[in-house]
Amino acid sequence: MFKPKAALAAAFLPLALVGCSSDGQLTATGITVTRSACPAVAVPAATGDITLFNPENSRDASAIDVVAHITNVRSTCDETGDNIVTTVNFEIRGQRRDAAGAREVVLPYFAVVVQGGTNVLTKSVSQVGLRFEDGQLRASATGTATGSVARAAVTLPDDVRRQITRERKPGDADAAVDPLADPTVRDAVRKASFEVLVGFQLTEAQLSYNATR
Repeated sequence: MFKPKAALAAAFLPLALVGCSSDGQLTATGITVTRSACPAVAVPAATGDITLFNPENSRDASAIDVVAHITNVRSTCDETGDNIVTTVNFEIRGQRRDAAGAREVVLPYFAVVVQGGTNVLTKSVSQVGLRFEDGQLRASATGTATGSVARAAVTLPDDVRRQITRERKPGDADAAVDPLADPTVRDAVRKASFEVLVGFQLTEAQLSYNATR
């Protein structure tokens, strides 16, 4: 129901796996970019906000009942085992139209693991409750999600790694050639690149509203 748009940008940049260089450093062989085994974490476009209406089938501004958005997305990555485990924590902030009475609004959210920017491997749906106290217009809650990827899946084949990290000297025939210009290398990097994406589990109507508002 959604299309992941937060593709792993580093997967499409020249990579140099050099332990003694820092990201963005200009060296004799180009610009160093460190490739991490940990998945990138993002909120896909149009899934970070949710709007509830009352009446439900209305889309008038006067019918907006509750709005909420995902913010402060943070992640930790455990690389110690055979699986790379990413834990994502985030805050959900909501606001309601009417402050009268205590009220809890339960919102669903998803977490997916995506390979190569398009291939959804796993998906889970959870819920979080926004508790509005009597007289309060705003409320917040925290959500959490995890994603697991096999270490073998994020490891580049040795021949691809050698081709990417091989030192190229001025005057070499391929000195100015991006290793990712090779379809085999590019495909291997893409397959070894993963993301953990979180967002609200929206209905088709809610997704359309977010895309057109």
